[in-house]
Amino acid sequence: MKLTQQIIALLSAASLTAAFVPSSHTTTVSRPRVSSTHLHAELKKKENLRTLQRFLEVEAWKLPHLKSMDRTLNSVADACKQINRIVQRAKTDDLYGAAVDPITGEALEENVQGEVQQQLDVLCNTYMLRALCGGSDGAIAAVASEEEDVPRSTESVMGYKIGGDKKGDYVAVFDPIDGSKNIDSSLPVGTIFGIYQIPQGVQAGPDGYSMDWFLQRGTQMVGAGYCLYSATCVLVLTMGNGVHGFTLDPDKNAFLQTHPNIRIPDVGNIYSFNEAYFNDYNKPTQKFLDDMKAAKTMNGKPVSARHVGAMVADVHNVLLNGGIYGYPGTAENPNGKLRLLYESAPMAMIMEQAGGAGSTGDGRILDVLPDASSGVHVRVPTYLGSPENLFELDKVHREYEEEESKVEEADFKELAEEIAAADTAKEEVALED
Repeated sequence: MKLTQQIIALLSAASLTAAFVPSSHTTTVSRPRVSSTHLHAELKKKENLRTLQRFLEVEAWKLPHLKSMDRTLNSVADACKQINRIVQRAKTDDLYGAAVDPITGEALEENVQGEVQQQLDVLCNTYMLRALCGGSDGAIAAVASEEEDVPRSTESVMGYKIGGDKKGDYVAVFDPIDGSKNIDSSLPVGTIFGIYQIPQGVQAGPDGYSMDWFLQRGTQMVGAGYCLYSATCVLVLTMGNGVHGFTLDPDKNAFLQTHPNIRIPDVGNIYSFNEAYFNDYNKPTQKFLDDMKAAKTMNGKPVSARHVGAMVADVHNVLLNGGIYGYPGTAENPNGKLRLLYESAPMAMIMEQAGGAGSTGDGRILDVLPDASSGVHVRVPTYLGSPENLFELDKVHREYEEEESKVEEADFKELAEEIAAADTAKEEVALED
């Protein structure tokens, strides 16, 4: 009887009691009610949350040079809503498995990353391509995707000119569905994007774009963001003047500003690394992790390992709670597996705008100039998070570099002495002869 009363009370609080209590139930139960005042306060709170559309209108007014980004980012937000829906429906709509050619029925070839393209990868890539190219009103001139070998012009994507004869001022880069393997287990996944200003004086080539438009330092980005598809759908973005988060309201189907002016804690207790590869990490990273675990507490909280396996989810956790995310190089992959242009650099921009930092272990991520020989898919070791944590990481890397330099200098000196001794011995033998 007590359990029944508890269940009825819970259902009553959710205004569902009438639908679930059997008609034959005759026990009089005191049903707690949610006061009208409380409900009104909750609804009022929701009404007071700014929509993404309103936020972008105000930002474009404050920063007139970014006015053309308003429509582009609204279009990206719409694409994220669509991706959120198909991620939720992947199992029921049978969207798992390798993508096939609609004409031949054969599986598509591996992408440039050496991965077999999944149906979700292809769908999400299409949504983002159309959002950035078709929804930008000509502001975006070309795009580069993790799923495609080379960049493409907006006209190539859409099949017609966007914005008439007006030349776009920006290029966009993106990873349409980061961590797609997590979907099988109902774990979080995400989308990452960055927008770069086209360098002045660099003209498009015969394909409608120039590689120099893309191969720039992250400092040339004018905007970056990610969308997390998890228990809630959260869009986080920056236009170079702070970081703001928006949660998708399923009732209104609109992103509402739930995280204004996000600031990462100066130091955090969370470390997000795949420790299965610990023995393959370089010595500085191993020492940093050992030191962090040995500290036991940071910022008054127990040191804690958190790793989901999707960059967006892990970075989002670190951004809100403080700590460090890392994808170092390994013996097999010295530069790690994260791509600079559309993963590491956009996330580094977000971190820096929120008061954090992004490092390769050898310097600031946003200062890295992509190697032209690697194209748009160049990789870098990546560390992101609270400034105190990143400072300690870089400090350990510098100490190891200095030690290696001393060892190399000592080895060189020893080798020089051996050569000199050998030369002296030869001269002595020659004199004796």
